[in-house]
Amino acid sequence: MTAVFLQARLDSTRLPRKALLPIYGKPLVLYAMESLKKIPVKTHVLVTDPRSAPEFAPLARQADFQLFTGSPTDVLDRFCAALPVFPASTIIRATGDNPLVSWEMAIRLLDEHHKLRADYSGYSGLPTGCGVEIIRSECLKKARQESSDPYDHEHVSPYLYRNPQLFTLHRPLAPREFQSRFSVTVDTHSDFELVSSIFASLYHGSPIPIETLLGWIHAREGS
Repeated sequence: MTAVFLQARLDSTRLPRKALLPIYGKPLVLYAMESLKKIPVKTHVLVTDPRSAPEFAPLARQADFQLFTGSPTDVLDRFCAALPVFPASTIIRATGDNPLVSWEMAIRLLDEHHKLRADYSGYSGLPTGCGVEIIRSECLKKARQESSDPYDHEHVSPYLYRNPQLFTLHRPLAPREFQSRFSVTVDTHSDFELVSSIFASLYHGSPIPIETLLGWIHAREGS
């Protein structure tokens, strides 16, 4: 079974509370959840920390996500602690600062991941903020057990791709038509203003398709 785990928190140092910043009157993180709900799996979980959970809870209910609260600093442990509650053999990992995460590319990558029986899958070459990572749950547990590096525990998956001798990795370039060096992740206020302008141009009440986003990007880059 496959589950989507969306990690989010409110204590970002560069742009505090960015997951709740409003775009068209809706919190940024809600757009990520709406896109990820289009991935046809049974379990969608917002994985957060105790301080953020009270404000995220109503948004999770609105998006039909479950809510899990775990370690505020060790995100790898937070993911592993969620597994007994939401059992899954495969985890699709996404982050709450990416309101333009692509459900289409996630579905494509998941199909490749299963066909190749990979431990870890992730496209390179997509616009930053559009991609997800797909990880076999047993490998997450192995990473938690074997790594003491704080970086591995903060960012969940580096232990896997930094140890290719231990895991089956699938890290291809995205198909050419989906490649771009443009970033639509939200780390700073200027990022937020950029993403807000994209939604103003392209959003019509449902998640923006990646083809539509790339058309906007190419038009901007060509102007």
